[in-house]
Amino acid sequence: MSFSRRNLLIATGAVAASSAVLTACGGSGSGSSSKSKGPSVTGSKTTAIPVGTKADSTGPAPEVPGAVKGGTIYSLDQFDMDHMDPAQIYVSTEQAITVPIARGLTGYKVGDKGSATLVGDMATDAGTMKDGGKTWSFTLKDGLKWEDGSDVTIDDVRHTFERTFADFITEGPRYFQEWAEGGDKYKGPYGGKHLDSIEVDGKTITFHLKEAHGDFNYMVAMRGYSFVPKKHDTKEKYDKRPMSCGPYKIDSRQPGKSLTYVRNDHWDPKTDALRNNYPDKYVFQFGFENLASTDRYIADKGNDQHTVSIFNEVAPERTAQVLTNAKLKKRVLTQVDTVTYYWPINTTRIKDVKVRQAINWAWPHQQLQTIRGGASTSELATSILSPVTPGYAKFDLYGVTKKPGGDPAKAKALLKEAGATGQKLVIAYQQSDNAVKQAVAIKNALEAAGFTVVNKQIDKSTFYTQIGKIDNEYDVFAAGWSPDWPAGYSVFYPCWDGDNIGDGRSNYSQLKDASVDRAIAAATTETEPEKANKAWGAIDRQIMELAACVPDYHSIRNWMYGSKVGNVVYDLGNTCVALCKLYAKK
Repeated sequence: MSFSRRNLLIATGAVAASSAVLTACGGSGSGSSSKSKGPSVTGSKTTAIPVGTKADSTGPAPEVPGAVKGGTIYSLDQFDMDHMDPAQIYVSTEQAITVPIARGLTGYKVGDKGSATLVGDMATDAGTMKDGGKTWSFTLKDGLKWEDGSDVTIDDVRHTFERTFADFITEGPRYFQEWAEGGDKYKGPYGGKHLDSIEVDGKTITFHLKEAHGDFNYMVAMRGYSFVPKKHDTKEKYDKRPMSCGPYKIDSRQPGKSLTYVRNDHWDPKTDALRNNYPDKYVFQFGFENLASTDRYIADKGNDQHTVSIFNEVAPERTAQVLTNAKLKKRVLTQVDTVTYYWPINTTRIKDVKVRQAINWAWPHQQLQTIRGGASTSELATSILSPVTPGYAKFDLYGVTKKPGGDPAKAKALLKEAGATGQKLVIAYQQSDNAVKQAVAIKNALEAAGFTVVNKQIDKSTFYTQIGKIDNEYDVFAAGWSPDWPAGYSVFYPCWDGDNIGDGRSNYSQLKDASVDRAIAAATTETEPEKANKAWGAIDRQIMELAACVPDYHSIRNWMYGSKVGNVVYDLGNTCVALCKLYAKK
């Protein structure tokens, strides 16, 4: 997913679903004092995300103290959405922006002081597990409506999951399709056939899995499994205009420019334990670089006083100014994230491991960190897993700690051994001012190490679609991953298992290594948490020995917002600003 994904601490396999299995990073809600040590990834605490009760799943959502109804909340962001069809959604910004309109069986209830609980969203609770995790059942709540006033039915739920098998669904998560019994032979519902391993009885839906998955109820909380109405499923066209069952609906959309939500009058707050609906409207505005949005937040005039970004953070050029100014810093939400940003190396194009290792040795980590805004925005990475994710193992195979600026001599020697001096590399990066600066630094560092580098700028609105094609023409490109729920499984299976090579899949490096695949399969079935975590850490090292990517950094996020945006808090489950907890101050 992309630079996305969720966060979690599941051991995998048949972990007891009723226990506190998820964790995500803990960070200060509004940043640390300018006189104190700033937040860091290493050593950050983890916060459990437990499974809630039926009472926790019952709406309405708790009121936000002091919140008022009315007004408009705006955003200033660089990127529009590639997709809005839930089944095509896997990038974190797309998941974040659709929380107000898309609902599923389960979801994350935002609590006080950054806590989160997995609860039933459209379901009455977070699910019932049987057969040690091979069978899961959920019952729909009463009073659920689509934006046209029609009922949300159990047939809609079944159709939602069955349509993820259709050929045109290429970008979303693949967990259910891989886990469902008989899923390897099913082609989707459009030929009139149902998936036999999904049963419906009244308002209850039951899923039968190939093997035990105690984390199934966390998996279905992903936006990729939010509901789609069977009657209004327009297949490929649904991506342009999805129907809402949440507190808001789409009013208008200008691709690349704006997206507007207005209230959905058919949403009943009594059915929703997760979402409040204080603003009358959300107006998401796209095409703004970080520097432009940051300067507008600093000025804090007009509509910008009611503005908060989904993606854009404080610009590197303004980080020191904002974080050392007590008045400005009060309008910054700082959060240590579970994401690791890395640069996949296309192993189908760069087959020699020594060449891939040379790229790692030459990488200008420190220069890139400086361009991003320094240590207050990120921590240098040496592994795929973040230190705040269970399973993390500390290692540094390519000398990042001792030589954070890179070791061109070591890289040159490896290239010479491989007979690849002058090796051409095509490097792809997103279309933004900051990305251009980083691409220049990377080009200079790699050319100093003996490579010949060609930089290719890709339109930011389709970047992940393009790098997700197996026949792409890029050798190295920017990406990143947060666990879809906190555990090694939701990092290594989607991104590094050989089964996940294909258009729209997340194995961007196209790594197909039998020993890695066997290790992932073994770790997946390990039910002892300590053993599972140790296995995931070993897999991390195994992949890095193959140099299938360059780990770049672990993120510390700094979101700035306008002075009249109320209750800017972090959504731990969805790893974003909690849109449905905001209100517009008068």
